Amino acid sequence: MLNEHLAASAPAITEEQLAKLGGGIVAYVKPIRSEELSRLFPQAPEIQPGLQLFALLNADGTPILVPIAATRLWQTPCSMNCRW
Repeated sequence: MLNEHLAASAPAITEEQLAKLGGGIVAYVKPIRSEELSRLFPQAPEIQPGLQLFALLNADGTPILVPIAATRLWQTPCSMNCRW
C-alpha cells in the first residue's frame, strides 16, 4: 500500500540529482526482470526469462551486482566496506 502511494507522488529527488549525489558512495536496489539482466550485466550468463531479480546500482545507474539470492544483496555491500 505504501509503495503505491509513493509511486503516485512526485519523487523526492530527480534521477539527475541522484546521479550527482553518488560518487561511488550512494547505491540503490532496483527490481529488474531476468530479460533486463544482459543489458545491465553483459557478462552475466543467460537465465530463465520471466524471473524477478534485484540489482544493486550506483547512484548514477551504473550496475554493481545482482545477487544469487536476495539475502546476499544485503550481505555483499557490507563486505565491500559500505555503510547503510
